[in-house]
Amino acid sequence: MRDLSALPDLNIALVQTTLAWHDRQANLEHFELLLEQAAGADLIVLPEMFTTGFSMASEALAEAEQGPTHKWLKAQAQKYNAVITGSVIIQAADGSHRNRLLWARPDGEVLHYDKRHLFRMAGEHNHYTPGERQVQFELKGWRIRPLICYDLRFPVWSRDAQDTDLLLYTANWPGARRQHWNRLLPARAIENLCYVAAVNRVGTDGKGFAYTGDSQVLDFQGESLLSAGEADGVFQVCLEAAQLAEYRQKFPANLDADAFTFL
Repeated sequence: MRDLSALPDLNIALVQTTLAWHDRQANLEHFELLLEQAAGADLIVLPEMFTTGFSMASEALAEAEQGPTHKWLKAQAQKYNAVITGSVIIQAADGSHRNRLLWARPDGEVLHYDKRHLFRMAGEHNHYTPGERQVQFELKGWRIRPLICYDLRFPVWSRDAQDTDLLLYTANWPGARRQHWNRLLPARAIENLCYVAAVNRVGTDGKGFAYTGDSQVLDFQGESLLSAGEADGVFQVCLEAAQLAEYRQKFPANLDADAFTFL
């Protein structure tokens, strides 16, 4: 059995900001300035589709799997000696378009997760191919599982069957449904006995939809450790492994969880 209490603490930086509509270069230049404020973090989290905004123009905006944003993330991860992650519109090797989270490590390796649940109310399912598998990444011994925006609404997909320490959500979640965001995130933390970190954007996109942020970090009881509100900026917090280990030992509800498999 893993000894969680022996893990080092994990420093996370959430980057909540506006996004330039369909302008990759402007967004990358903007994030380069913001990343300076995240120096010292182990993990830096950017919003969903952080180079374009939440767009259905997949054919026009898609990058190759090792395109310019892939290269940019690798360079920034090495510069700051941190994992940097966020989702980008990618054309996969099979020709499909994916809403893909890229997980750039300082050693130069880039892993990925493809968004499983595509937001049909915006027609995302008509322009992108859904991911087929959960993934889990490791950082400083922490087990971290990334998810993207609409995935938050689906507790079975978010469910921890892999001893996850941190659920990580990156999003473009409109202000019209901010109440859902703020209620579902604590539920995911409580039911999975793990930390939850979630990054959203602010500002208005090219279709006129307003985003109110509410990027946040929650502990394993759904209690707030960090709340960015509607502010534009970089927000940092330290997660303590020993506290997570102690709570799981005192309240091991996971031992009574229902077993299941994905078809």
